[in-house]
Amino acid sequence: MAERPSPEPATRYALTIDVEEHFHAHALGRWYPPERWDGSESRVAASTARLLDLLAEARARATCFVLGWVAERQPALVRRIVSDGHELASHGYAHAPLWALERAAFRADLARAKAILEDAAGIAVRGYRAPSFSLDPACAWAYAILAETGHGYSSSVHPVRFSAYRSAAGPCRPQRIEGVLEVPVSTLPMGPFGNLPFAGGAWFRLLPEHWTRFALARVARRGEEPVIFYLHPWELDPDQPRPPGLDRCTRLRHYGGLRRVEARLRRLLRQVTWDRLDRVLPAPAAVEP
Repeated sequence: MAERPSPEPATRYALTIDVEEHFHAHALGRWYPPERWDGSESRVAASTARLLDLLAEARARATCFVLGWVAERQPALVRRIVSDGHELASHGYAHAPLWALERAAFRADLARAKAILEDAAGIAVRGYRAPSFSLDPACAWAYAILAETGHGYSSSVHPVRFSAYRSAAGPCRPQRIEGVLEVPVSTLPMGPFGNLPFAGGAWFRLLPEHWTRFALARVARRGEEPVIFYLHPWELDPDQPRPPGLDRCTRLRHYGGLRRVEARLRRLLRQVTWDRLDRVLPAPAAVEP
């Protein structure tokens, strides 16, 4: 059994799931443009169901940031997320990074996703995660629109030095911006090396497992903010289709380590008690109407 970290008693751990198809991944955008999505093999229902089963076995809870495009086609999956006790949150509708959208288009994307999710589940949706962690400082205008559309918090920043995304310059700790609480994915500050990644995605798949355990324990000992971890259902699907013509970097980034994710996740779920993001947010609660 994996070694348990020794966190401070007040440490809170939030597991977050970006519920999207394998072909929605940022790294595969060249091979799967939006006009190809409806004709591509859908695998999100099966992979998410597998992930929900693992969470149930571990008695863990999570926040599921569901893409509106997925919810529109898989309303039963949305209902299962809620019935299993997980928080339902928004990943936007069309998985377009914020830097590619005008403000009006962003507002429309937000509103469309929120309406689909709320209609499917019959509950209010307050949380949001930008596709590809694209809420960088240049897109800070988005926070006012999030507030206008009824979103109380965002977890749209992964501020690491070595990142394919553009949020590396964003906040490292929870902070309220334009009335919306931004809760970044956790990183490990390492002085001159900057913030190092450990809390999910390709880093969880590709880096040694003991790095995750070490970083988790170090961040927990600070006891300053909740620990935020993330992953995608397609990361539990090693048999997903692979388009032809992939370059080496994309193959590694998207498909590397997929076959070891389930075993690693099982051990991670035993290390600490994982909960929904809305239950570990710093006060004042970001989910109050």
